[in-house]
Amino acid sequence: MYTPTPEDRFTFGLWTVGWQARDPFGDATRAPLDPVESVHRLAELGAYGVTFHDDDLLAVESDRAKAIENFKKALSETGLKVPMATTNLFTHPIFKDGGFTSNDRDVRRYALRKVIRNIDLAAELGATTYVCWGGREGAESDAAKDVRVALDRYKEGFDLLCQYVIDKGYDIRFAVEPKPNEPRGDILLPTIGHALAFINSLEHPEMVGLNPEVGHEQMAGMNFVHGIAQALWHGKLFHIDLNGQHGPRYDQDLVFGHGDVKSAFFLVDLLENGGYDGPRHFDYKPLRTEDKEDVWESAAANMRTYLILKEKSKAFRADPEVQEALVASKLTELAQPTVAEGETYDDVLAESIDVDEVAARGFHFTRLNQLAIEHLLGVRG
Repeated sequence: MYTPTPEDRFTFGLWTVGWQARDPFGDATRAPLDPVESVHRLAELGAYGVTFHDDDLLAVESDRAKAIENFKKALSETGLKVPMATTNLFTHPIFKDGGFTSNDRDVRRYALRKVIRNIDLAAELGATTYVCWGGREGAESDAAKDVRVALDRYKEGFDLLCQYVIDKGYDIRFAVEPKPNEPRGDILLPTIGHALAFINSLEHPEMVGLNPEVGHEQMAGMNFVHGIAQALWHGKLFHIDLNGQHGPRYDQDLVFGHGDVKSAFFLVDLLENGGYDGPRHFDYKPLRTEDKEDVWESAAANMRTYLILKEKSKAFRADPEVQEALVASKLTELAQPTVAEGETYDDVLAESIDVDEVAARGFHFTRLNQLAIEHLLGVRG
């Protein structure tokens, strides 16, 4: 029941299983991992696809052409897909003040060239989503960055890339990945809401959506399930990054479900029943304490946890007591338009109610929440 297959559409970034566990306070605890090995091991675990930054392919092979050839061969041998790609605009010192929004014009032009080169490879490999995480697009001091002008440059960058994709005839859409802070003190487009507003300013807003990440929104104190619901409502959930997080700390990138498991449960329920048909992409980091073999244990844990929560969601929705509780909570009534077809504000103004009587009604949310908890804990269903 909990064994993943390609039909589940689980995907991993090469940078996840390939993370060497270097952090600001300590050196790497694992050796570099060959992308070819990652492709084969993920396929053995039942994954559907693999994603990459341009630099990820150079983990053990410095010759870019050779690295791409090896990667393609591994994809052919395993059948793994490449649904998404992205570009590293954050590791090299040249990006210390950002890529698209650096104060240095030479940096901005180099960033665009770097992205365009990898868009060509992404298209060649069949990717249809191109994620843009602006991890260095920000500042530590309000004096250092005119945010209004920086957003002009950010827009300019997206407009140029969209036009490039149109001119080339590529079947690619862009997905903005919000994050509030780290590595910059404050990052531009810090939340889902900021990104949605920015997208509306672009020349081709239909080509740009979102790639929200669990930990990033929770770092900002946001409710990730609500954020995903709004992205779906706007038709802008182009991709998603799943992991675990313990509140507004540093970006922990835990195994999915190894943070706020209740939120993870409702997230899976929303993804499975809310109309999202894209990959379930895991953007996590194996713990720094783990050895090479434990990396694959953690990769499998992401998929297994998702499938367990998917099964819990099915049982929750099928439970007759849950159905009764949904009616009692009036949640089903929320789908009824406030103003019926044919009515106007005059009809609303003509009505009167006993305010105190209506105010005295309970919504019975505690019962509904308890049923969800009991399903999650495995004592029901």
